[in-house]
Amino acid sequence: MASIAIAIAIAGAGLAGRLFAWALTRAGHQVSVFDAGPGPEPLFDGQGAAAFTAAGMLSPLAEQEAGGAEVAALGWQSLTLWPGIVASMPEAHRPTLQLEGSLLLAHGSDRGAAARALSRMPGAQALDAAELRTLEPALAPGLSGWRLPGEGLIHPVQAMAALHAAASAVHWHWQQPVLEVQHGLLTLADGQRLKADWAVDTRGLGARPPLPLRGVRGEIVTLALAGHGLQRPLRLLHPRHRVYLVPRSAHELLVGASEIESEDRSPVSLQSAVELMAAAHSVLPQLSEARITRLDRNLRPALPDNLPHTQAEPGLLRLNGLYRHGWLLAPALVQRLLLESGLASLEISTCQP
Repeated sequence: MASIAIAIAIAGAGLAGRLFAWALTRAGHQVSVFDAGPGPEPLFDGQGAAAFTAAGMLSPLAEQEAGGAEVAALGWQSLTLWPGIVASMPEAHRPTLQLEGSLLLAHGSDRGAAARALSRMPGAQALDAAELRTLEPALAPGLSGWRLPGEGLIHPVQAMAALHAAASAVHWHWQQPVLEVQHGLLTLADGQRLKADWAVDTRGLGARPPLPLRGVRGEIVTLALAGHGLQRPLRLLHPRHRVYLVPRSAHELLVGASEIESEDRSPVSLQSAVELMAAAHSVLPQLSEARITRLDRNLRPALPDNLPHTQAEPGLLRLNGLYRHGWLLAPALVQRLLLESGLASLEISTCQP
C-alpha cells in the first residue's frame, strides 16, 4: 500500500533532526528541515550541532553509572538499531561502526573510585594484567582494567554526513533559526510562520525557554598518530574528569572529557588541554609522539535531571535534553516518537529504501 505524503517540518539539523529527516523521507513523507547553521558540515567553532563535538561512544554499561537503568535500557535499544541504519547507507557514505566492547581503566591510586563506579555498572568484567595486555598491547603497565562487553563506537562526523547525504529528498533550509515550535507550526526568526501537518522540535539549546535547558561543555582533542595500536574505546577514571580515548582510524585518536558544568563556548584552555592529554598519555605512552590536529568544544543540551525529554502529540513531536548521551540514545528515542506518532520506523526491515 503506497504511503500518503505528509508535510513535516523539522526544527534543528543535529543528530536527532537528521535521524528524523532520514527516517521520515524513507517512509515517503515530504520533509523540510530548518536550522540556524550555515550548512550541513561542521565548523568546529563551538557553535552548531553538538553531535559533531562528540566521541561517538556507544556505552550503555558505562553510562548507567550516572544515568541509571533507563539510560542503559535506551542505549541497548539504540545498539540494536545502529547496525541497520549504517548498513542502509550508500557504501560511499557509510560511517565507521564498531561494537567490540570498551574498556574501563584506573591507576592504582584511583582503584577506590573505580570500585564505587563499578558498583553501578553491573555487567563489567574484571581483567587481569595478561588479559588486559592481550586486548590492548599498547597500554601502559600497572593499570587495572574492566571490559564492558557489547559497547562500541560510531564516527560522528561521518555519520552526520551520511544521514544528510542519505536524506537527499529532504528540503534543507540553512541559516533559518526557528524561534518557536507549536502543533503543526514553526515560527522563524525572520517572522515567517510555516504550517505543516507535523512539526518536529529538535533544537537543543535553541528550545529554551520554555524548556529549562542548560549547556554542558564538552571538550575534545583530535590526535594524529600512525600505528597507535588502540583497538577499542577506553574510559579512564580520573580525579577531575571522566577521560575517554577513542580510536577513529589506524592513524587518528580522540581524547575528551564527558562533562564540564559551564556554558563557556570559548576555545579550549591550556589547563584543560594539558590535563586531558596528560591523562591519555598516562595510559597510552605512545601518545608522546602524537600530533594535535584539532581542539574543539561545544555545549550539550541537558535538563535538570540529565534525562531526555520526549513529547508526542497530534501534529507535534519534541526531543531534547540528550546531555552527553546523544549518540547513545538518539536512535531509541527517535524510534519511540516515530512509532507513537505512526509516521515511520527506524527498523530497516519494515522501512525499505
